[in-house]
Amino acid sequence: MIVVEDLHKHFGGFHAVDGASLSIAPGSITGLIGPNGAGKTTLFNVIAGVHKPTSGRVMMDGEDITGLPPHELFHKGLLRTFQIAHEFHSMTVRENLMMVPAGQSGEQLWNTWFGRKRIAEEERALAAKADEVLDFLTIDHLRNEKAGNLSGGQKKLLELGRTMMVDAKIVFLDEVGAGVNRTLLNTIGDAIVRLNKERNYTFVVIEHDMDFIGRICDPVICMAEGKVLAEGTLDEIKANEHVIEAYLGTGLKHKDKVGV
Repeated sequence: MIVVEDLHKHFGGFHAVDGASLSIAPGSITGLIGPNGAGKTTLFNVIAGVHKPTSGRVMMDGEDITGLPPHELFHKGLLRTFQIAHEFHSMTVRENLMMVPAGQSGEQLWNTWFGRKRIAEEERALAAKADEVLDFLTIDHLRNEKAGNLSGGQKKLLELGRTMMVDAKIVFLDEVGAGVNRTLLNTIGDAIVRLNKERNYTFVVIEHDMDFIGRICDPVICMAEGKVLAEGTLDEIKANEHVIEAYLGTGLKHKDKVGV
């Protein structure tokens, strides 16, 4: 689904992504790991159109999407979430979900005067879809809660719910476990697996929690210093000498210490 070819992103003299190449298979849940500063989030940002690459190419379903802005990629079904959740804090959880789909009739001034029936019909359909999403994520009891009052884990579930409002093709999740307790992280993991199996979502997940990565991701890609070091199962990645060097700066003799 996604092919990244010799991608570079420079910030002045700093090479945040330095010749990364990788492929994401449709229907997969791919884990992206690496030490801090490896270039993982910058890679996400370039693929998702937040930053334009210095050089290199990104393909999606055979189409060159290099440098396309996020709103164009959104319409193609490519979405990303952020390490710090971005919610409309003064709106309810349900209203946050209903805001997602683009091209709503109520966004046009003309329709607010002469298309009220159409707007009302769309809002009923959106409300029904939002309720279905909340039920799927097992947070239907929070539908009328202000989004700003949610816990960190609940906000991550809300972000995942947003992707369901537009039936995304591929979702890039940046550190879903950051600030999330183990119970909610398991709930998030269950939702990702269900979306993958039942709705054929493709996911790419940045995460430092290796138990979480090992539970839901195959394959796993490891980055360091802006480059792709290795790809395989988590066990294969843990046994890779280059990966161990990147994390510990030591050799294979210390691999028993790698969490990775």
